[in-house]
Amino acid sequence: MEQRDTESENTSECSEEISCSSCESAETCDAQTQQQHTQEELARRLSLIRRRIAVMSGKGGVGKSTLAVNLGVALADSGRRVGILDGDIHGPDVPKMLGLDGSLPVAGPGGLLPLTGPEGVLVMSMAFLLTNEDTPVAWRGPLKHSLFQQFLADVNWGDLDYLIVDLPPGTGDEALSVGQLIGQPLATVIVTTPQDVALLDARKSVVFAQSLGMQVIGIVENMSGLTCPHCGEQINLFKTGGGEKAAKDLGVPFLGSVPIDPLAVTGGDAGRPIVALAPESVMAQAMCDLAKRIDSLPENPA
Repeated sequence: MEQRDTESENTSECSEEISCSSCESAETCDAQTQQQHTQEELARRLSLIRRRIAVMSGKGGVGKSTLAVNLGVALADSGRRVGILDGDIHGPDVPKMLGLDGSLPVAGPGGLLPLTGPEGVLVMSMAFLLTNEDTPVAWRGPLKHSLFQQFLADVNWGDLDYLIVDLPPGTGDEALSVGQLIGQPLATVIVTTPQDVALLDARKSVVFAQSLGMQVIGIVENMSGLTCPHCGEQINLFKTGGGEKAAKDLGVPFLGSVPIDPLAVTGGDAGRPIVALAPESVMAQAMCDLAKRIDSLPENPA
């Protein structure tokens, strides 16, 4: 009876203003009480986020992180409050692409504070927790799930219009964990390139997202052509039109094509997304058009 009263007292003392990681009396709570409080915190944090979008790809090397970062900055530039959760635990690149590499998060009474990037975009990443950027993260699924739970429940995101989750390629542990933890409503943008091998995997991502009940906002064909800097002609390095055909075959929207621009590479390495570095470029305009298209969609469609 005494133990039960203690547990009840601990639960009643829990405050939604303080996360378990910041609570001085957390060690006196049993695992069940802490898990219950974490679930309550998770629900509360998510209730403050208007839209949650997972950026996915079936395979690596399609420019998914570049698109996620530029989409976030473009939305923030239009006045939206945006957070980006770097969901790639093994290769977290978002901080570098936003000029935040080497930064450390600060713990506050309301939880861990995300870092602030260009246009006020809030960022949280595994990269912030590593003592050395060369340190590999060799984790299995349960540890990844716990980390995502912390990133969503213990990080003080505040009120957001958008939380963009940059997932690693494929349909594995990370995508499953994010889908389960965030729940509904959760939408996704699928990134592909025009060649057949990328399209084959992108189709799997669409079916996977639909199986989890995600709203598939649509497919983006990235790296769709390059404008020759000498003659101005269009060069289709990886063919073109495949993303639109895949979207039509699967009955999901086609969100448009984004061309290649060498400035996206230099800008990403320098921590300046192309929508901020060269806003008049064709690629930046395509990213901004994508952001406007997504922002114009109705909220939480059935």
